[in-house]
Amino acid sequence: MINESSEQDPIILVDGSWYLYRAYHALPPLMTSNKQPTGAIRGVVSMIKKIIQDHPNSPLAVVFDSKGKTFRHEMYKEYKANRPPMPEDLIEQIEPIYKIIKALGITLIS
Repeated sequence: MINESSEQDPIILVDGSWYLYRAYHALPPLMTSNKQPTGAIRGVVSMIKKIIQDHPNSPLAVVFDSKGKTFRHEMYKEYKANRPPMPEDLIEQIEPIYKIIKALGITLIS
């Protein structure tokens, strides 16, 4: 039975792809001493940490766009047609972000 009271902790789904781009464009190009880009990693982790602090008992999952074409491309041929390709220094940060999310015990959907 669904509890209709507002006391129930919400299930939180995070648009990881949006967080990724937001962090990448909002922060300066941070790097390690080995020149590995880390700005998006830092930003995404910071935003997820804030959600966990604000909603410590809520189930949380982070969802990322899948690689390649989806049903949306079949429905609308122009879907994301004008979007530039993802920058290489952002691509390099995706796998580390996935690993951190999993290490935190958060469900990752991609």
